Amino acid sequence: MTGGGTTTKTLLHTCCAPCANQCIDFLRDQGHELTAFWYNPNIHPYTEYRARRDALREYCKLVHLPLLEADEYALRPFITAVADHIETRCRTCYEIRLNRAAQAAAEGGFEAFTSSLFISPYQNHELMRQVAEAAAEAHHLRFLYQDFRPLFRAGQDRARELGLYMQKYCGCIFSEEERYRKPKQIIRSDAEL
Repeated sequence: MTGGGTTTKTLLHTCCAPCANQCIDFLRDQGHELTAFWYNPNIHPYTEYRARRDALREYCKLVHLPLLEADEYALRPFITAVADHIETRCRTCYEIRLNRAAQAAAEGGFEAFTSSLFISPYQNHELMRQVAEAAAEAHHLRFLYQDFRPLFRAGQDRARELGLYMQKYCGCIFSEEERYRKPKQIIRSDAEL
């Protein structure tokens, strides 16, 4: 794992507490002044959205981490955005969430932003990185890339120890469908994509 070691006022887009907890520890250990940011309009159904949001709220209180929320359950806008290209919906999902995170970081006076999505072995890291870097450039701030994947299992273990809600799929209605239709495939490296 690489790390920049530079202390910055950083906004951490958070997809959920199990993915965020190790990212938070790592970035704090590097001296970053962190604030968490919740914006995940892709998550379906509402009960799932609420469970993930509430678990993150609980965890942020536990570790004394400020949390900003763009609390919008937005099933219809998300479905509309991906309807014409469902097979490549992840790019749109990354764009929606990471652009909003960059916007919130810029408006909040943050120097940089990153995302707990970069801990997941199930996500396309190179695509997320491209999207995040473009969002950072558009909003005149720094995207702090970190490959958090080596911390994934530790994050899951910590969430279990704390009794935090643990989700079973990425978040959108299509990933929920895939959960029941086929076994999960872990993306091992960007070269295999």
